[in-house]
Formats: sequence, structure tokens, C-alpha cells
Amino acid sequence: MTPPDYYARDRKWHPPAFTPDYKTSVSRSPRMPLLSIENTASEITGPTFAPTDVAPGDNDLLTNFASVDGSPIGERILLHGRVLDENARPVPNTLVEIWQANASGRYRHKKDGYLGALDPNFGGCGRVLTDAQGNYAFRTVKPGAYPWRNGINDWRPAHIHVSVFGHAFAQRLITQLYFEGDPLIARCPIVSTLPDPAAVQQLIARLDMNATLPLDMIAYRFDIVLRGRRSTLFENRMEGN
Repeated sequence: MTPPDYYARDRKWHPPAFTPDYKTSVSRSPRMPLLSIENTASEITGPTFAPTDVAPGDNDLLTNFASVDGSPIGERILLHGRVLDENARPVPNTLVEIWQANASGRYRHKKDGYLGALDPNFGGCGRVLTDAQGNYAFRTVKPGAYPWRNGINDWRPAHIHVSVFGHAFAQRLITQLYFEGDPLIARCPIVSTLPDPAAVQQLIARLDMNATLPLDMIAYRFDIVLRGRRSTLFENRMEGN
């Protein structure tokens, strides 16, 4: 049986735009019905990425910002997985980018005022193209949790932001992944906006001992499903998958 070419959107999969416990959603949620606007030519024709656009070490956050003799501080991890379509077919030659806080929970950003220390050997971002089977991989350090001004004692769970590019800018998808076993996931006001517990599970990277490198780094697996009933939640496509 040939799988269908189209899957209807499940709007219950995504959180409502207005969720008062996530305080910034109050000011950011729309007050009027959304309008559908056709994409411009520049949005649907590029950019496209070739292997020459990505350097071999761009996916290694342990070395891509470190000094010659330096190394980032923190728990070394391997983050890997596949980019798949709704029928579990690999999506090759897709640009996957990540950005994250360092092991102390601090971003290398001028507006990040958290007390956690900056790491001079950690830039916190990387990119890679998926291979013919849709595989991607990053070497990095596990990010630390950090407080944020939502509630009196709200902390973001350890997480990594993920961007996936298609064949055009209008196809860019953004999400964030969490780590299996983190008790802060259930306490996070952002995560709690998801109405379906299954959607939360789709955002959790699973411990992968088979891919763990002995005496080096723990591995986590995070498969990214672009559409369909088992799709990954994407922050910039809140109207449905």
C-alpha cells in the first residue's frame, strides 16, 4: 500500500498561543484572527546548502570555538539522530543547526546576564548537513539549567535549540530538545503549555548507551520527524504540523 502524500493537521497537538502561566505569551499572543499570506519568491527559492557550505568541524562544539590547547568545561555528550518525513523516509542534505547554553547555563550572548560563568572555549552553536540516510551528529557538552523571570523560582530544563532548513527559508523549522530523566521538564511552564503528553515525549532526547563512547562521552538520540501524526513540535509552526 502506498502511503498518502498528505496528512491532515492536528491542531490539538500544539499549545494555544495564549497560555498565562507562560507569561510572555500574554503579550505575544495574537488578539485577532491570523491571516494567510502567500510566500514571496525569495522565501520559496532559497537558500539552499551544499556540502561546501559547511566545514567538517562545524558540528563539533567541543573544538569549533576552543583555543588550540583548550577544551570546554562540562559533561561531554554526543547528540545524534535522523531527520525523517512522515513516512519514516530519510531527508538527506538538510541543514541542521543547534545553539545552546554552556555547562553553567550561560549563553554566549551580550544580553544574557545570568550569574553562570562564560566558558572561553565554548561558543555554543554548530551545524551539519544530513547524510544520504538523514543522519546528523554533534559533539558538545550538556547544557546547564538556568533561572528565568517567569515565576519566583522557575528554571528552564537543560535544552538545546534546533533549526532544520528545507529547500527554502519558508521551510525552516525551529524547536528545542530536552534530556531523558530531567525532573525540571515536568515543572517547566513552557513545556506545560503542550496539551498532549505525547507531544512532550517527542521533544525528549533519549539516552543511547549503544552509541555512547566508552571513557569519553554519553550519547543521546533525537530523531526529527517533519510531518505526520508523530511529528516533532516546532515552535514556529504553532498552527499545526
